[in-house]
Amino acid sequence: MGSRLELVAETAEEYRKASKKDKGKMLDNLTKLTGYNRDYVCHLLNLCRGKTMFTRQGDRVIRARADFKLRRRRNRKKTYGPEVLQALKTIWAIMDMPCGKRLVPCMEWLVPRLEQVGELSVTPEVRQKLLSMSASTVDRLLSQERRKLAGKGRSLTKPGTLLKHQIPIRTFAQWDDARPGFTEMDLVDHGGGNTKGQYVFSLTVTDIATGWTEMRAVKNKAQKWVFEALKLIVTRLPFPLLGIDSDNDSAFINNHLRRFCEANKVTFTRIRPGRKNDNCYVEQKNWSVIRRNAGYARYESDKELELLNRMYDLLRLYQNFFQPSMKLESKERDGAKVTRRYDQAMTPYHRVLASDYVEESVKAGLTQVFNTLNPAELKRQITRLQELLQEESARPKSLAGDVAVAQSASFT
Repeated sequence: MGSRLELVAETAEEYRKASKKDKGKMLDNLTKLTGYNRDYVCHLLNLCRGKTMFTRQGDRVIRARADFKLRRRRNRKKTYGPEVLQALKTIWAIMDMPCGKRLVPCMEWLVPRLEQVGELSVTPEVRQKLLSMSASTVDRLLSQERRKLAGKGRSLTKPGTLLKHQIPIRTFAQWDDARPGFTEMDLVDHGGGNTKGQYVFSLTVTDIATGWTEMRAVKNKAQKWVFEALKLIVTRLPFPLLGIDSDNDSAFINNHLRRFCEANKVTFTRIRPGRKNDNCYVEQKNWSVIRRNAGYARYESDKELELLNRMYDLLRLYQNFFQPSMKLESKERDGAKVTRRYDQAMTPYHRVLASDYVEESVKAGLTQVFNTLNPAELKRQITRLQELLQEESARPKSLAGDVAVAQSASFT
């Protein structure tokens, strides 16, 4: 053991004076001679000063000469102090804790917006630092604040075979993704792990081009309720509905939806059985929008249905006007390595404004709505409804049903 450490110590002075290329060769040679890991050899070389000798005590390597000195660590002044971090935490919480690559592109319009509505008050110096911060810096500063919970999803799709031969199959690459109006839709169950009885589902519709997402809770998977929710969602879209793509669930593969699409000249397609990636745009919203906000509890009462829809009415504004997302532009494979390139993060609202297919009058109307919204207030209201929903779901279902009957009787 001693001879290997001596060899490292004797090479240290030459190693410090060598070029980068020569250092690599020296590391390779020492790794072969000593049997040490390359990183460990590099660590020992950086600890050495002159002819310093090493000894080992247990698993630790210690110096043998009194004049051995560790390399000093530079005490560089922090660029982003506690006041910047506190402001960043506030913005991060308001925006529902996005990653740095999604948050940084929004800072240019988000910081002035929060200052305008009175949710953020910072000095000009702090403001400048917030606007000039990189995505990696944001992630590093917020690394201690990240606490995420991930749940395991379930699929309760039951195939509808009656009209499958009349509805064409669409694969991932067959639609024109550049034009708003081509959407994907899916149902998310709120059975809480128990599929018995009647319980609430959430219908999610996502536009492929812009990421604009609408959601609506329905009392069950009956075609009647799903179709009514879809008709309401169509009226809320800021562009004409041109196409619908669904899975093979019987809630979608039915005459109601087929006749609606034929009457309104809407393209109706379905994914290949067992190929969830065909519906990837809406599938990713099932967790990022529905599960993160509605959770995994069981909802079955009318009160819970009402609370969900009240939350979705606010969530559609918060999600579409203030939540940025990145779209995959290209994917290249080189052997086992896959390189993905994404565009700059933008909110669905800003993607609609950038689209040439949307009328200017519609864009002006959306801008008026945007100017009236306070993202922090929307977040607070959504959180309050989540708390009420959690309280309601925790109550015994029989008691919840009695309360619902009593409320309906009082209104009549």
